Amino acid sequence: MGATVVKIALSGYYGFDNSGDEAVLQSILIALQEQSREQGIQIEPIVLSANPEKTSAMYGVKAYHRMKPGSLIRALRETDGLISGGGSLLQDATSSKTIPYYLAVLKIAQWLGKPTFIYSQGIGPVSRPMFYGWISSVFQRCAYVSVRDTESADLLGKMRLPRERITVVPDPVMGLPLRGTGAVGGAADNAPFVRTVGVSVRFWNEDRSELEALSRSLQVLLAADANVRLRFLPFHLPSDEVASQFVIDRLGDHGSRVEMVRGITHPQDMLAQVAECDLLIGMRLHSLIYAASQFVPMVGISYDPKIDQFLHRLGMKAAASTARFDADAFAAEAQRLLAGREAWTASCRAAIEELKAQAQLPAQRIISFYKQRTNKK
Repeated sequence: MGATVVKIALSGYYGFDNSGDEAVLQSILIALQEQSREQGIQIEPIVLSANPEKTSAMYGVKAYHRMKPGSLIRALRETDGLISGGGSLLQDATSSKTIPYYLAVLKIAQWLGKPTFIYSQGIGPVSRPMFYGWISSVFQRCAYVSVRDTESADLLGKMRLPRERITVVPDPVMGLPLRGTGAVGGAADNAPFVRTVGVSVRFWNEDRSELEALSRSLQVLLAADANVRLRFLPFHLPSDEVASQFVIDRLGDHGSRVEMVRGITHPQDMLAQVAECDLLIGMRLHSLIYAASQFVPMVGISYDPKIDQFLHRLGMKAAASTARFDADAFAAEAQRLLAGREAWTASCRAAIEELKAQAQLPAQRIISFYKQRTNKK
């Protein structure tokens, strides 16, 4: 007899050309494949995507449109269960429509009698208490709930979801390997003494004050060390390319030491770019996660609690925030990490290795759920 085939739908912020969320999807797909091989169950993923054709071509999976009700319901009817996550799906900072959408997808699956799983989500911020009861009610009916930090677990506790039902795990992207190797990257040997600093920025403040301050910090960094080169890495296209150019335009005479990597949509291609850096300056959460997974020191700029929560797991703090940004102090921290990479790696290695080792725990639990169900038949 062949292996049991299990069809699982995946719901998340997929198909929007956001490298971080695409990395979440690919990391989950890889983890499911590896765990299914180990446990003798064949997984057939079906992704709910904003661009089903592109998602199918990029990952070799079946995909349905996430915003077309008929397509979405057909996908859920076809599957044996639904995974929601990872990423920051249940938050109302970007839109009041985000939480209702993802909960509705979960609820439809539950109405159809499908097991549902929460996969390493970051919960919050949730500023509207009216969502608390709905989130708790839907999560109560899930077969498995995992979140990516203790702060998310605490928030679910405030929503009266029993703490024993919540597992805290790493972000799935901590387990994403470099393309074709599965190895951990390292700094590029571009030329003698050259140091590459990756920069991942986004727009946040309406007055762009945080990007103005970052520009001043980068000018200090470039002026202090003639061997530093900046590599801008736009994670969400096309908006991050515009934000990157905003900063580049303010770097004055240093243009010859600055580049922007354009058009990268595959997460492992972006991971390879980060792995070649000697330091990563990041606003995007997954730029920091990419760096940590490749043992690249990072300087975080916080615009959302999720940045602080991830850095906290490494024993670090953000060097600046969009609300408070000391350009000179930020530049000094970047210089310190550039000069002390070995010390940083030594201090963070144990925490990073632990996160990488635990990254596949949700996939392991989900595959075990279906293996146990199969054995009972």
